Amino acid sequence: MYPMLNPGVPAPDFSLPDQSGKKHSLTDYRGRWVVLYFYPKDDTPGCTKEACNFRDEKGRLEELGAVVLGVSADDVQSHGKFHRKYDLNFPLLSDPDKTTIRAYGAWGKKTLYGQEYEGVFRYTFLIDPEGRVAKVWDKVKPDQHALEVAEALIELQKQAV
Repeated sequence: MYPMLNPGVPAPDFSLPDQSGKKHSLTDYRGRWVVLYFYPKDDTPGCTKEACNFRDEKGRLEELGAVVLGVSADDVQSHGKFHRKYDLNFPLLSDPDKTTIRAYGAWGKKTLYGQEYEGVFRYTFLIDPEGRVAKVWDKVKPDQHALEVAEALIELQKQAV
């Protein structure tokens, strides 16, 4: 198990391809809020709900100055199919060697039906414009999470004023 990052620490940089092969790195988004969410698997029920929820709330998040990036260990081709199937409007980043997933502490032992295995945790990190972790969610309800993130972003922006 890798330790999850806490608020206040610098967010690890990354350089990962999206569903069309375009590289994205955290430094590309300096000066903006970044919603970096990790999810287990493309086109599974919970991950689809979460992605569609972010898709539907993207306008509100953008109004608040945030960009949304999804990350899983699935490959670029899988991300492309998932992105097209649900008409997603934000990048899905591919991390098959799990370097970024591990750097954020989003990898570890999980249990399903009594079977233990390793996998990606459903974690979300809100990263401030200076590149520091501002808030972390390790208990995510996929169908309402984007609204939760927007509300936290509003609160953090109020505190900064």
